[in-house]
Amino acid sequence: MVTVLDKPERVKEVDRSDMLDDLVKTPNYCRDAIKRAKQVSMPEKVNPKHIVVVGMGGSAIGGEILHGWLRDTLPIPIEVCRDYTLPAYVNKDTLVFVNSYSGNTEETLTAFLAAIRRKCTVTAVTSGGQLGSFCKKLQVPYMIIPEDLQPRAAIPYLFFPLPVLMEKMGIISDIDDELEEAIQTIERVVKANAPNVPTKNNSAKQLATELIDTIPVVYGFRHYGSVAQRLKTQFNENSKVPSKYEVFSELNHNETVGYEAPESLTKKLSIILIRDPQEPPEIRSRIETTTKLVFSRANKVLEIMATGKGKLAKMFSVLCTGDFVSVYLAILQNKDPTPVNIIDRVKSELAKKTRMKERLEAELAKLK
Repeated sequence: MVTVLDKPERVKEVDRSDMLDDLVKTPNYCRDAIKRAKQVSMPEKVNPKHIVVVGMGGSAIGGEILHGWLRDTLPIPIEVCRDYTLPAYVNKDTLVFVNSYSGNTEETLTAFLAAIRRKCTVTAVTSGGQLGSFCKKLQVPYMIIPEDLQPRAAIPYLFFPLPVLMEKMGIISDIDDELEEAIQTIERVVKANAPNVPTKNNSAKQLATELIDTIPVVYGFRHYGSVAQRLKTQFNENSKVPSKYEVFSELNHNETVGYEAPESLTKKLSIILIRDPQEPPEIRSRIETTTKLVFSRANKVLEIMATGKGKLAKMFSVLCTGDFVSVYLAILQNKDPTPVNIIDRVKSELAKKTRMKERLEAELAKLK
């Protein structure tokens, strides 16, 4: 099987901003993110009753991965806030991570100022912008990350600092081995799916080829719910296609009925199942039964099998594979994966109407 993906000159013509290069460099970004986080000065002991990660889009997914990874081991609830407002329970006993790659996301900045007013323990991860400026003025600890990436390609900088900073604050411990295994797993995924690996040996290129002219529907379970969400948004932003995600076993209580629609609709869908060699038997039964009775009405059913030993390594093995699939699908459709013109247009129009930058600066002045 030889496709346009095996023609380097053509790939370069389409991937003009070189998103593939960022994917190949992901392990390096992970190690750099950890190094930077270890240099941030944090309180040595924090005992929060709850943790909130504030962010939007690619800046929020790090919090979702954190929640999925620690869900079964950390006795402190973690919530991701994608809004201008914080939940009512957020107070001085809350640790708030503020993730904004650009530093200028208005929802995140508004929630950041609210967290300061409520006297939360606050720290931020950003490339600069207003958030960096606000942190300096308010003496809030923050970590600066490189500013020449797309937020969705900056996932190493928007996830790995969070557990490192939590360890510095005494909330979790002994994470080095698990973080290292995750990075080594990412390195293996990159090597197996890199642009120089031909389609016949490259599972990400093969999967992208299967998805042409269909709508990707990603199904995960438990801690893979956040990974399924990530894949969905990567298909949106990189591949420029509609996509959706859901999780087992919730989808068996509603989503599956939608497949009773005429096949003229369901045959537009390609199912991507996130699988795990050690998935719980009750989940395996649901996946297999649903595939047999329901997903046969879709165009096709595909799988991404997690690799690695630890939970975090497995999560990132699927996430990294999905990143490559989404970019290869963009190239197959002759779409440059990097630009997100409609998002930029929406932000520009909103900035004119809300004058949010000025309003936020005025709010900051009240806190100083």
